[in-house]
Amino acid sequence: MKQFKLLKSEPNTLDELLIRAETLAGLTLGEVAEIANIKVPSNFKREKGWTGQLIETCLGASAGSKTRQDFAKIGVELKTIPIDKYGHPLETTYVCYAHLTQIAGIEWSNSNVKNKLQQVLWVPIQGERTITPANRIIGTPFLWALNNEQEKQLQQDWEELMDMIALGNIEEITARHGQYLQLRPKAANGSAVTTAVGKNGQSIQTRPRGFYLKKDFTQQILDNRF
Repeated sequence: MKQFKLLKSEPNTLDELLIRAETLAGLTLGEVAEIANIKVPSNFKREKGWTGQLIETCLGASAGSKTRQDFAKIGVELKTIPIDKYGHPLETTYVCYAHLTQIAGIEWSNSNVKNKLQQVLWVPIQGERTITPANRIIGTPFLWALNNEQEKQLQQDWEELMDMIALGNIEEITARHGQYLQLRPKAANGSAVTTAVGKNGQSIQTRPRGFYLKKDFTQQILDNRF
């Protein structure tokens, strides 16, 4: 088995992070979990975030606060991305929770979405459901940063969605809104609710929402890299 060291300290440089990440390439999730002494679930129906947490543990991520990047010291967010045998993303990519109240003063420049996506370590992983979680192979990780064109479109999508939230149209937002960025329900279970602004400015209860990158966007990132 290819060897890697389980390091609990956060990497101090981009090079150090990339070297650590590259030692995972070619290993299965089961092999990595065994070294990390973490049990592999039989499926991801109830543990969708398990893969990301495993890779975070192995690379020394210590974000603590979910508003910070996973590797805050060097300004890098970690995103695992399940792909098929053709290199196509199999699902949208979660970015962060969306603020539904007290959003006055939040602009794209200081938004959590921009903060999370300024620089990302992408870790592609086999994602076909026919392959058990333990046998899914980790691909070649790579660092990525937003270019001007990508940021411009993400900003446009974000501003459109935030305007709808501010105007009390949260319930009218669907996954079809936004070219690259979408807003979808995000909660551990369907009964979770949070406060949002209603059409007449009143407080309403609704499902928590999260920002996600659409597959068309992450496909572009993968195509440009590979």
